[in-house]
Amino acid sequence: MGCRLLGTLFGVDGELLERQYRNHLSGYLCWEQLPHAEEWLLFEKNIGVYVGLDEVCLSRGELYTVLINKERKGRSGSLIAVVKGTDVKTVTSVLLRLSRRTPRHRPFPCAETRL
Repeated sequence: MGCRLLGTLFGVDGELLERQYRNHLSGYLCWEQLPHAEEWLLFEKNIGVYVGLDEVCLSRGELYTVLINKERKGRSGSLIAVVKGTDVKTVTSVLLRLSRRTPRHRPFPCAETRL
């Protein structure tokens, strides 16, 4: 439910409520990714063993490269990175910012465990 709808329901200025939430309550202005948020976003905590890389076209023909965690199957926590554009150098420079630590790997199931 958006702030404007809440404003309509409770008889307050919805636009003012939206601005106050964005600027004071949400911590948006203190967000560490704010300076580069229009160009790229990284959510390193969402990385997993199985990832997918794809291009998506949003409104007005804007192309974005998206890295997702396939294990999450589109649920919350599936987005790892969003990069504006599809240029290899740009996407690579952003993805190299991900930690070099390896995610916890699951061992492959043994043939004996399958029944």
